[in-house]
Amino acid sequence: MSPALSLITVLAAAAAHDAAPAQAVEAAAISPAAVQGVTSYPVSFFAAAKATTALDMLARVPGFQLDTGDDVRGFEGAAGNVLIDGARPASKTDSLDEILRRIPAGQVDHVELIRGGAPGIDMQGKSIIANVVRSKTAKWQAVTAFANNYIYDGRDKIGVRLELTGPIGPGSFEGSARYGEGVDDGSGSGPNLQVDPTGKVLGRAGIESHGDVHQSVGTAAYELPFAGGSLKVNGRLFDDHYRYNELDRVTFPTIELDSGHDTQDRLQTELGARFSRRFGDRTQLELVALRQTDDLAYASEFRTPAAKVRFGLDKDTEETIGRGVLKYRWSDALSLEAGGEGALNTLDNKTSFVRNGAPVPLPAANVHVEEKRNEVFGKAVWRASPQWTLEGGLRYETSSITSTGDVRLEKDLHFAKPRLFVTWAPAQGTQVRLRYERVVGQLNFDDFVASSTLASGVVTAGNPDLDPEQAWVSEIAVEQGFWKKGSIALTLRHSELSDAIDRAPSFDAAGVAHDAPSNIGDGTKDEAILDLTLPLDRFLIPGGQLRGTSTWRKSEVTDPTTLAKREISRLRPVEWEAHFSQDLPQFNANWGVDVFGGWRQTSYRFDQVYTDKLKTFVVLYAEYKPAPDLTFTAQVQNLTERGFRHIQDVYAGPRNLAGLAFTDDRDIQFGRSYYLRVRKTFG
Repeated sequence: MSPALSLITVLAAAAAHDAAPAQAVEAAAISPAAVQGVTSYPVSFFAAAKATTALDMLARVPGFQLDTGDDVRGFEGAAGNVLIDGARPASKTDSLDEILRRIPAGQVDHVELIRGGAPGIDMQGKSIIANVVRSKTAKWQAVTAFANNYIYDGRDKIGVRLELTGPIGPGSFEGSARYGEGVDDGSGSGPNLQVDPTGKVLGRAGIESHGDVHQSVGTAAYELPFAGGSLKVNGRLFDDHYRYNELDRVTFPTIELDSGHDTQDRLQTELGARFSRRFGDRTQLELVALRQTDDLAYASEFRTPAAKVRFGLDKDTEETIGRGVLKYRWSDALSLEAGGEGALNTLDNKTSFVRNGAPVPLPAANVHVEEKRNEVFGKAVWRASPQWTLEGGLRYETSSITSTGDVRLEKDLHFAKPRLFVTWAPAQGTQVRLRYERVVGQLNFDDFVASSTLASGVVTAGNPDLDPEQAWVSEIAVEQGFWKKGSIALTLRHSELSDAIDRAPSFDAAGVAHDAPSNIGDGTKDEAILDLTLPLDRFLIPGGQLRGTSTWRKSEVTDPTTLAKREISRLRPVEWEAHFSQDLPQFNANWGVDVFGGWRQTSYRFDQVYTDKLKTFVVLYAEYKPAPDLTFTAQVQNLTERGFRHIQDVYAGPRNLAGLAFTDDRDIQFGRSYYLRVRKTFG
């Protein structure tokens, strides 16, 4: 199994993947003219929930679904939908949920929900933004936590965490150290069956597999007054080790034992600085400098009595970013923003593929890629009336990409990306939002180099000669609030795609075909998204709340092998999740159920079609808070004992020329786990 499969970590709040630096302490001012687009939730709104962190508080905000942002190069396009004191987090390698987990609820003054834009607020391309405004009191505080996760197969995983915040000299310090162990819930045990097109059994095996991960992270940040403004510097170090082992006990057509072993070691670093200064009441300057590295070593080996194959990958990436933004509030109803950023990205990759001791050549196996990206942008937000808000923007991006090694090329790319966003509020609690935008995707460095999943027999060639996928996106959203704490919203979105990136055959020097990422032409994508926040007090469940979101997708592209119309690879037609919670303030407790719906995604290769299915995942939890600074959490994870199914249709050659040879069906089951955590705050 790939380490990209979802992990059940024992550090849901105590030591998850990443960590975050301290955030800016200067809150953006919301003008009176902007209030129509802003709903403020004071601390008293969250009192019954006895929230521990800012993340707990946002989970109670009606109509808000957390978007942690995109993992892309550059800074402008990576934003999520949360601001901290009116500014977006300065770190890229930290996820928003981790940032919010580290902000104690006692440090939050109030939470603002901004719908459809407001003058002076950077909406970051989102239709809804939450702004967590912290109190200005500064004192030393320490948070410690210990967690234990008992896995159904007897493995016991722990996590520990220490965080410190407080004043030092003229500024404030924040630091954290975490260690955690986790498991790969895409592994487990189950049957593996191969059949021919008539249903005749060609092979049968039992799979036993497990994956384990060990992660350590340390962060530090210091913010102080500087040059009439505020300067923050931050650093982060992240170390990750993943191991996966698989035994296939083959019982037909022969009796044999096959084995697979994957290892992944990753080291990430980040250094950043952010300077912000106001010039009068209307003008603000923000400068950001950031450098991050990611060193990855991955090896995969699969053995049978007759064969041994090994795939190796060493990949080092670096990114250096410089960014400047000047914001000007023309009036209470109009704000302007202009800026630019430059980024230098590099990739060094070495790939090896060996079968029975003999090296096998792969296209684009060893490459060095360098990308220089520049972007300038301008934005304006105008509240024309209490009912109407207009936001317009234009970004112009240029990039120069060079590749050396197995593939030598140079290419220059230029894209203009206009955006128009209109919000109409015809009545209290009602909003209609319209968006029209040109979206330009970003080339994925992972597509430039070869990769492999040996257990399933899939080898993917690299292709640095790609153009970014582009789309003209039209969107309409209607939101209605009700019962003070309730909200329902429907979003309809249509995308006209060009230079769609999917899969196509690639040929090496010997004429052997491999699957590779490629531009396959035009396409379409339609999405319908329903969000619901339903307070349950009127249904005789005091303190109860039901939150849910569901997305339906329909897409169409032309298959480069068969020339037939099909859906986009790995695009899930349906995704949904639902969360029930009930606050019990009389018992200093709350409990709930989180349900993450199953999904299906299909990938189309020139000689294979494989479908991944993940079943529904359910978490039952309870929290007890005997004191404001002490929390006990208990969870039963994977209550439904969901599994992961991989169905692989393998053809005798290209799908347009050859028939189906066989179908391989792996049905892996993963059991329950039992999670306990103790969290204590000092200070």
